[in-house]
Amino acid sequence: MAIQTCRECGHQVSTKAITCPHCGAPGPASPKRGFEWKSRAHILGIPLIHVAFGRDRRRRLRVAKGFIAIGQFAIGVITIAQFGVGILFGFGQFMLGLTAVGQVAVAIIFGAGQVATGLVAIGQIVLAVYGLAQFGWAVYLWSPQRVDMEAVALFHTLLLRIRQFLGV
Repeated sequence: MAIQTCRECGHQVSTKAITCPHCGAPGPASPKRGFEWKSRAHILGIPLIHVAFGRDRRRRLRVAKGFIAIGQFAIGVITIAQFGVGILFGFGQFMLGLTAVGQVAVAIIFGAGQVATGLVAIGQIVLAVYGLAQFGWAVYLWSPQRVDMEAVALFHTLLLRIRQFLGV
């Protein structure tokens, strides 16, 4: 029987132990599950940056919650996550926010993704007021099936402004 240090309390335990006899940690000889870090800087009691992945010692999913939140699951003003809520901006696989970029981007103002919503949305499938898509529902839609000149004008203007901003 091999002996290893418990990842939680530091006592010696068997590598076959299901729980630590000293602190009760599950799988005490297995590597630590997940990762979590919070910045020391806080605004209104909320961490400026919070990074969280995986599960905690009680096997609960870690959720990043901060002004800048990064993780599998995250909620923040600016969020980068697999599943998240970005109040101002979110980037990830499934994202909800004022502006969102993701595989599924549910946004109020601007959404970009395979499936996107928003006042302005760009994606394969969109639901918007102004949409640029392969397929979608929009008041003004630019797609292979429908070309509204107001949508063309808006997206052309956006392209020019982005180029101007980037100096291209």
